[in-house]
Amino acid sequence: MDDNLRTQLQFESNKKSTGVSYLLWFFLGSFGAHRFYLGRTGTAVAQLLLLLLGWLPFFLGYVVLGIWVLVDAFLIPGMIREENQKLINQLDGGGRLTA
Repeated sequence: MDDNLRTQLQFESNKKSTGVSYLLWFFLGSFGAHRFYLGRTGTAVAQLLLLLLGWLPFFLGYVVLGIWVLVDAFLIPGMIREENQKLINQLDGGGRLTA
């Protein structure tokens, strides 16, 4: 097996899925599950904290979290592209994979 094929197979087995991201967003979006899946751990923890502590400032945290999760629905495709591009760069040593 040549290196190019091996790299492409590694990419296919490790790339992030749009479908999985949207399922996580739909069912567990308030917990930040889609952001954990896409490697955005810091903002995922922030969403989780807003969910757990959002009631403190007169439920304002829930409003912020709701808007943030709604906006994430439009940001997910870009986050997936970015994460998959990082994977390509990591596997290919900074270059691009060819089909």
